[in-house]
Amino acid sequence: MRAVHLLALGAGLAAAGPALANESVMKSIANPAEQALQTVDYANTRYSKLDQINASNVKNLQVAWTFSTGVLRGHEGSPLVVGNMMYVHTPFPNIVYALDLDQGAKIVWKYEPKQDPSVIPVMCCDTVNRGLAYADGTILLHQADTTLVSLDAKSGKVNWSVKNGDPSKGETNTATVLPVKDKVIVGISGGEFGVNCHVTAYNLKDGKKVWRGHSQGPDADMIMDPEKTTHLGKPVGKDSSLKTWEGDQWKTGGGCTWGWFSYDPKLDLFYYGSGNPSTWNPKQRPGDNKWSMTVWARNPDTGAAKWVYQMTPHDEWDYDGINEMILTDQKVDGKDRPLLTHFDRNGFGYTLDRATGELLVAEKYDPVVNWATKVDMDKGSKTYGRPLVVSKYSTEQNGEDVNSKGICPAALGSKDQQPAAFSPKTNLFYVPTNHVCMDYEPFRVTYTPGQPYVGATLSMYPAPNSHGGMGNFIAWDGVQGKIKWSNPEQFSAWGGALATAGDVVFYGTLEGYLKAVDSKTGKELYKFKTPSGIIGNVMTYEHKGKQYVGVLSGVGGWAGIGLAAGLTDPNAGLGAVGGYAALSSYTNLGGQLTVFALPNN
Repeated sequence: MRAVHLLALGAGLAAAGPALANESVMKSIANPAEQALQTVDYANTRYSKLDQINASNVKNLQVAWTFSTGVLRGHEGSPLVVGNMMYVHTPFPNIVYALDLDQGAKIVWKYEPKQDPSVIPVMCCDTVNRGLAYADGTILLHQADTTLVSLDAKSGKVNWSVKNGDPSKGETNTATVLPVKDKVIVGISGGEFGVNCHVTAYNLKDGKKVWRGHSQGPDADMIMDPEKTTHLGKPVGKDSSLKTWEGDQWKTGGGCTWGWFSYDPKLDLFYYGSGNPSTWNPKQRPGDNKWSMTVWARNPDTGAAKWVYQMTPHDEWDYDGINEMILTDQKVDGKDRPLLTHFDRNGFGYTLDRATGELLVAEKYDPVVNWATKVDMDKGSKTYGRPLVVSKYSTEQNGEDVNSKGICPAALGSKDQQPAAFSPKTNLFYVPTNHVCMDYEPFRVTYTPGQPYVGATLSMYPAPNSHGGMGNFIAWDGVQGKIKWSNPEQFSAWGGALATAGDVVFYGTLEGYLKAVDSKTGKELYKFKTPSGIIGNVMTYEHKGKQYVGVLSGVGGWAGIGLAAGLTDPNAGLGAVGGYAALSSYTNLGGQLTVFALPNN
């Protein structure tokens, strides 16, 4: 592995020129008192420049105020703060509250969409939503039923709405959106229902569709130029996706886009990952199944793909590639390079040049990862850039109706969608992880529109020969490509991290703890038990000169689906119910925002 020296970029991308982004978003990013995006900044660093709460005084945090959302099941994402207003969202039915921070968090308006509850059973892993975005005086919400809504930020009035998919075919949404320039970019869920997934751009002003790029299929559908779009530095070539699927299987190929978006205003490219191919039974879809499981770089104006990198060709384990892409400026071999770091479900932490897509680093960020020995980094090799799969843990080689045991990580990955953070002060990435393995038995399945198209039975359990816990919160050193420190957790660390200029990193746990640790050492400095398990992302803001920290609690998501949906069969929830059965002894359903602050002196 090459030596990598990290330089501070963080929210510095905001200085790259608002003409190439969205002026209102850039203005908010530049003001650490606010948060207009779920990702905190376009670079997805989840780093705040606020430092009133720091490593010395964070132990004194107290609850400042709370707010009940009135909804149960999993609460992912975080509130937004723009000016004196806070905007809070919920899981299905995706209520939005506007709270006036000047008036004791008084509810100024409430938007409650009328959605058909038939969308609920079509949502794979709970009725979560990863949050709102703010741009040009509007609040943007992508509902569970795929309705994209623009709300007037002052009144809550609907400016426009547009349908992005069809739930009767299994198309739903759990993700946030990316407002960039005069557009809003959205993804789609449905990989467990055989959806042919995509990203789509709509006009911010009127909701008209501008372009749509699919994850697989004909070049035109993917907005992919065979000669200009590259993979590992070489043109992808004509029909690069079609050649890797048998017949028309790409039409039910998955490759869904329910994760996070990043944007580089200087390169004018946005980045995201595509998910698992359908079905989960690899025997039924021979080939590499491109371009599922892929890091994408696209132009936001046209949707044209600049480069792609497929992390898990012919996925056999459901290692969705949708986790966030964190953008930093770093030195590689003494040269400044624009980089992208991605902690994939498959257990490898990747660093690529985000301008060219060149693969620079691929290392395991959980030592128990065993399905592959390594990623081949030899540019002269025929397997360059590919994981070298261990046959014992290949669910295809072992065959249909054969239970492959002891695969690490489990399908929910060494990290799922819960986003990591990066601090330019320490040059470290802070990663909430899952320390979980699985047994995986594929079986033959037939595609029926709107019906589950999974084709595998899973069971999950803590990784063997470890502390017995199901998670770790780690600091990742990009110079060495190694774990700097690791804090074990009884359950997976399923809440998104936040790094701050006060040398504190915050995250939430499935039992419901908000935790604060020292960014340099990982020493726990503070913890507080909120009313329900935390799968939301910690956020911070400033109001009237005082810094606050907020987090949504409400157990659910894939790990908490047993509690959220009342499931008891150990194999239900795609294997998660049995793995996290003990969680019910520590927390229960809820939906609450808890806001913390230092006491007034």
